Amino acid sequence: MLYFIEESFNLMLSPARQSSRIIKSLIKEMPHSGVAAPWLNTVNAWMTVFEEFSGIHEKPKWQLHEIMVDGVAYRVEDEVVLKRAYCQLVHFKKVNYHRKQPRLFIIAPYSGHYSTLLRQTVETFLPDHDVYITDWLNCKNISIASDLFNLNDFIDYLVDFMHFLGSGTHVLAVCQPTVPALAATAIMADWGDRCQPRSLTLIAGPIDARENPTVVNQFALEHDLNWFEENLIQIVPPPNLGAGRKVYPGFIQLNSFMAMNPQRHMQSIESMFESLVEGNGEDAERKKQFYDEYLSVMDLTAEFYLQTIDQVFLKFSLAKGEMMSRWHLVDTAHIRHTHLLVIEGEKDDICGIGQTQAALHITNNLPDSHKEYVLVPEVGHYGTFNGRVFREEIAPKITRFINEIENS
Repeated sequence: MLYFIEESFNLMLSPARQSSRIIKSLIKEMPHSGVAAPWLNTVNAWMTVFEEFSGIHEKPKWQLHEIMVDGVAYRVEDEVVLKRAYCQLVHFKKVNYHRKQPRLFIIAPYSGHYSTLLRQTVETFLPDHDVYITDWLNCKNISIASDLFNLNDFIDYLVDFMHFLGSGTHVLAVCQPTVPALAATAIMADWGDRCQPRSLTLIAGPIDARENPTVVNQFALEHDLNWFEENLIQIVPPPNLGAGRKVYPGFIQLNSFMAMNPQRHMQSIESMFESLVEGNGEDAERKKQFYDEYLSVMDLTAEFYLQTIDQVFLKFSLAKGEMMSRWHLVDTAHIRHTHLLVIEGEKDDICGIGQTQAALHITNNLPDSHKEYVLVPEVGHYGTFNGRVFREEIAPKITRFINEIENS
């Protein structure tokens, strides 16, 4: 019912959004409108903010068209090289670039935002790596006739993608997929699979959510699995292609994210409004681009969401050595050859310090020479894969880590 109300409300606001676009267009056509009548800037600012925060945002484009490598510009094409029902593997091809580079497989979170949230992550690694990424699909647009998709399927997808990419692949998982990435690595190591990751970088993920629990972790522990199913799972309404499907809606996840830092978002929105009024288009556009991405959310399948809550946040199955996938015990002790880098942010309020570091403790047959840990000072969750510190400190560290392995 909640999903139906949400969609109905958005539909009701459509005429108002269209009117705001018309008003903005008229203001833009007025010669020197901001100078002749400063109040028009205020009207334009109100219309822009209303339009930004009142509607459903579609999946953003990658918008990665060109990259500089050794002072030479190369055109970039994002190409779907493998497609499954709930995810497609995207390759960022540098056109006419023929030098071999380390293959980097980025596993984006399946946690409410589109994979384009990692646009800057991809862009930062492109000059030095041959980059692939998981591009998760919005299940509200996937027919209910398709197979279900749970945490076991997620792991299967990762194994499938790594088989497609071949041996020697370096893997980087951000936040939520650190658990299935480590699980997939353990399973492939158990098989003696030649395509198991050459290196695995885990960034800010809940390998062991018992360590330094955050508000997110405490909230999960205060409720049983039935509560999550009864209160957060919704049914996709018509006319969506996935009508009838049980999902964890993206709009609920988005509201949860924003509720964690309401003051920060209010200040950011106010700053965006003031920049528009003052005619500071560059600053306003930068904030608008952030919210275009941040407000673009997708639904998760109910079975994936509930299994993740159960296994990761209630039972801590992987950390305890009790996780099962397809009747197969996920034993991280089988990992003996993959180089492991763990990165955490000191100010992370979603994944506490030590939760990702736990991966180093449960891979007890992996030699210390294959393990590395980095705690980044003064950096929050988002800053571990985006922003200035990521570009200038974290990404170069990961690149050096990979290059050292390549040259060993």
